Amino acid sequence: MDWTTAVVLTGAAAAGLAQGVSGFAFSLVALSIWVWAISPQLAGPMAVFGSLAGQIVTLPWVWRGFDLRLLLPLVTGGLLGVPLGILLLHWLDPDLFKLMLGVFLLIYCPIALTLPHDFKLHAGGRFADGIAGFVGGVMGGLSGASGPIPTLWTTLRGLAKETQRGVLQAFNISMHTATLTGYALTGTIDEATLVMFALITPALTIPAVIGVQIFRRMPTPAFRRLVLIFLFVSGLVLCAGSVGPFIRSL
Repeated sequence: MDWTTAVVLTGAAAAGLAQGVSGFAFSLVALSIWVWAISPQLAGPMAVFGSLAGQIVTLPWVWRGFDLRLLLPLVTGGLLGVPLGILLLHWLDPDLFKLMLGVFLLIYCPIALTLPHDFKLHAGGRFADGIAGFVGGVMGGLSGASGPIPTLWTTLRGLAKETQRGVLQAFNISMHTATLTGYALTGTIDEATLVMFALITPALTIPAVIGVQIFRRMPTPAFRRLVLIFLFVSGLVLCAGSVGPFIRSL
């Protein structure tokens, strides 16, 4: 096994486990490992596909939490955001965007961890849910990381972990499908990318299933804390991966 293959398989397995436990974070974990062996142009579509594959693999264990009433505003906003994110790839510096999101998560997540475990935010209603979905869609189109903002928002909503997971799973499947469709229409996916898709799918499957079994045994307060910790780590990864390229581009 060569170095590139080993890094790709390791990243897929680690990201599959993280996504299985938390319901998101595949892209952020995988990209932080894949950056050492493959180009960002190849890693981006791989991260979106791996996220989709992991969501589908774990769906049988979480679909009972699905709530269409909660899902619709998120998906509607997200589907509006994905094309904008893909368009912005040609106009906006994605490193600056990821750096700003990373800084936000680094500031906000420690504050959210101090809130009572039964805290619920009711402000904004369905419109605010749609905005959270829109931001997630834009992030999905830009980098494949559609999950962090909707995950943070639904955590603040105080949903039961089964409901939150079911809603976010359906949202992420919709966003990743839309993003991959956009990539295919713009010629981003080529033969080398398809080979990588086939390589990472078996590598992430078993870790994702193990992760979702861990999720099912966690009480809701513990799950909320874990999600916020994952989001904080995601902020670290976003900042670490974007601050250098952003500074060099100045």
